This record gives sequence, structure tokens and C-alpha cells, in this order.
Amino acid sequence: MDDIAIKIEKLKKQYRLGTISGTTLNAELQSWWARKRGKEDPNLKLGQEDKVRGEVFFALDGIDLEVRTGEALGIIGANGAGKSTLLKVLSKVTAPTKGDIWIRGRVSSMLEVGTGFHGELTGRENIYMNGAILGMNRKEVDAKMDSIIEFSECGQFIDTPVKRYSSGMYVKLAFAVAAHLDSEILIMDEVLAVGDMNFQKKCLAKMSDIATNDGRTVLYVSHNMMTIRNLCTRCVVLNKGKVVFDGDVEKAIAVYMNTAGNGFPVKYDCKNLIRDNNELKRKVWIHAVEFVDKKRACYDSKEKIRFKVIWEALEDVRFVKLRLAVKYAGTVNVGMAETENCINAKKGNKYENIFEYDASNLSDGIYYFKLFLFSHDDLGNAIDLDGAMSELYIEIVTTQEIRTVWKPNYWGYVRLNKIVCIK
Repeated sequence: MDDIAIKIEKLKKQYRLGTISGTTLNAELQSWWARKRGKEDPNLKLGQEDKVRGEVFFALDGIDLEVRTGEALGIIGANGAGKSTLLKVLSKVTAPTKGDIWIRGRVSSMLEVGTGFHGELTGRENIYMNGAILGMNRKEVDAKMDSIIEFSECGQFIDTPVKRYSSGMYVKLAFAVAAHLDSEILIMDEVLAVGDMNFQKKCLAKMSDIATNDGRTVLYVSHNMMTIRNLCTRCVVLNKGKVVFDGDVEKAIAVYMNTAGNGFPVKYDCKNLIRDNNELKRKVWIHAVEFVDKKRACYDSKEKIRFKVIWEALEDVRFVKLRLAVKYAGTVNVGMAETENCINAKKGNKYENIFEYDASNLSDGIYYFKLFLFSHDDLGNAIDLDGAMSELYIEIVTTQEIRTVWKPNYWGYVRLNKIVCIK
């Protein structure tokens, strides 16, 4: 037990949906009285159903976990899997409903931008405040002050109230404080995505140094699988509040991608999806995407991938093409593929085009596509017309005896094969 930094047994965190939705005592009394009389709640939000009120939801549902001292543990999973809730419980931001937690050492955490900072205090004053929270005296904080300011790259603004900081400056100073003050356990939610690329690299190098050389324990949540690979020595996959895998990082990523792929469906209904990119020209509308002649979107590396795109022209558009943005196992960009042949679309017409893509230059693994229809302006610039706004998952499996072992850590950009419109 001496080498165990964190031990969790049968941890549960329960929420009761909609039971405290009012902002005042008067609103709560109004809601209670309406329910007693069988009337509609006057404080329900637009579109909210009263029947969900009081339903029990387990954000964490029986977590058992041990983290050793000096270990860099990655925690991954889909949105809503319970990752952030677990970190909040470990950081004592919220209390568990059931279960036991043992923590050996002081915990320093970054759960969101500006965690633990007071907006009216300067950067320097916030450093002293965070040190005091960790039980350090002023002299101990003074000894680390220069290294914190240097690492944060905020020296020019260190005596400015942090409410005037940008989100990137917040993250830089907050990480510098968490990494340099005396704590045995460092807990990081996915906040580094706010910082610039060079600072992210510096932070990852610092966390790796903390775990390897300082013997401190790091818990790191991220959707970026490359950072998980580079930093973590072990990885846990959460799904619906449960641990579904605990072990090797590469195996954990494969489990996560299988979970995210939901069994690799062959049909995607896109017509009712909200398009989150308002810059698209909206001259066409994608209704659906379907992988042809498949019960599951898994392919031998020698197979050609055929998929149907059902779309409608909202205006007359010449030279419509299709593009795929291909990514591997998380957020690693592989490359772009597009059609050579074009389609001239007439307003009001609905099209069902079948495309064929040769994926023989992709190694084994799980991929996902982002699909776009686009054309070109008079200057030859590509103009996106509509995107499927849904990730299309596939799995590539090599059945040949001789295969190239592709190391994801060293993947670069690849010129992918062209897509052919065969119908």
C-alpha cells in the first residue's frame, strides 16, 4: 500500500434530474405547488419535459481504481462518460454519493480555465493564495515564484488582476502554479487545448518530467489521443460511469474508438443534424450517408470502400465534388481525399451518388471520416457547400501474412488515393 497514491472503491456519484431547477426559494415553492396540484410547472424551461424531474442519473457507477505513486494515468471516454465528474470528486469539488476514496498526498488540480483563481487578485497574489491552499507558507512560495512566472510566460502581466487575462494566459499561469507548487498529485482536465501549440508541448514535457523524475502522480483527461500516448504510462477508459478498460495505452485507445464507433454502423442520417459551421454556403444539403453492401463498416485493406451519399441541391451548383478528412484513433490527422470527377447539380433535384475509395494505403486500425461537398470559386478556391456533421467510423483489417507495422506516434501527412464517383 505504500506505493498507492489514490485508491477508489465502489465509487458512485448520483444526480437527480430537474429536482432543483429554480433560482430562488420562491421559484422552488411555485414548482412544488404546481406538482402537488397536477399542474404544469411554471418554471420549466422551453421544451423541457416535466416527466424527467426526479429521475436518478449515475455519472459514476461503481468505480474501482488504484493509482500508484509516480504514475501518469490517462483517462479517456466519450462526452458524458464521467471523466470530469471523477476528477471533481478526487479534487473534492463535489462529494461522492457512495464509495470510499483514499488519497496519499496533497492534490493540485486544473479542472477548467481559471480554477482556483480570484479575478480581482493579481497573478502574483493568486500564486500566493494557491500556495496557501496547499499548506505552503510565504517563504516556500517565494522560493518558487521566479520559476512559476518564467514558465507561465506572463511576467509582463503578473501584477495585473487576472480578470483581464485572456483564456490562454489564464491557462498558462494556472498550469505553472499547479506544476511548480508542492503537491504530490497533479490532476488535469482537458484545459491545455486553450493554450498555443508551443505551450502545450512545454506543459506535456513538464508533466512527463513531474511523473518520471519528481515521482509525482499525474491524472490526465484528454480527447487528444496523441497527448495521451506521449504522456501516459497507463490508461483507463470510462463509458457511462463505469471502467470498461484499465491497462496498456494503445489497447485503451482501441477500446475507446470501438466504443465511439458504436459497432461501426453503415447508415448515418444527416438531414436533421444541426450544422455547426455557419460559414458554409448552404447551396446543397446532405440527407444521409450509407456504406454499400455491408452489415458493419469493417474492411480488409484490399477492399475498396463504397459509400452512398444522398443529397439535395438548394441552388444550381456547377462542379460539385466530395472530400473526406481522414483521422485515425482519436485526433491524429491522416490526410484528405477527394473526387476528381464533378457533378453539375440543379436546384430542387435529389441525388444518390455512390463513391468508391481505395484505402489500401491505410494501415490496420480504426478511422473516422468527416465528409464535405464542395465546389470552387472563379479564382479556384475551394468552397465548402455542406458537411455531414457526423463522424463516419470504419475499421481497416489486414489479412495478408506480411504486413507493415505502422507506429501511430510517427505518422505524418499522407497523400491519399483519389475517390471515384461510380454512379
